[in-house]
Amino acid sequence: MKIYQNSNEPIYKQIAAQLREDILSGKLKAGDPLPSIRVLAQNLKISVITTMKAYEELSDEGLVTASKGKGYFVNAQDKQMLEEQYMRQLEDDLTNAIHSAKIAGIGLEEVTEILKTLWLID
Repeated sequence: MKIYQNSNEPIYKQIAAQLREDILSGKLKAGDPLPSIRVLAQNLKISVITTMKAYEELSDEGLVTASKGKGYFVNAQDKQMLEEQYMRQLEDDLTNAIHSAKIAGIGLEEVTEILKTLWLID
């Protein structure tokens, strides 16, 4: 897991985003334990409170469940819910891209070409 200290995004959000991606991509499967809060905090050299905040965010989203005394575990993921979450993320990312394009004076046609190019590269 990589944390960027100079990022505008809070550290707990960075942790949650990386774990969310691992869960939604299937890298972490239903029933898999997340690293213990203390161990992750020690490995990343951050506060236990920061790690706990990231895990609580994932729990609020229904991606993980806390088991008292055992830690956090990945929940089974509903395919429709996964698609909805990906769609929401895509909409957020595209909204940000459109905003940046408008600020830079880049038109829809050029944005579409950039998207096509990036799609084919990946």
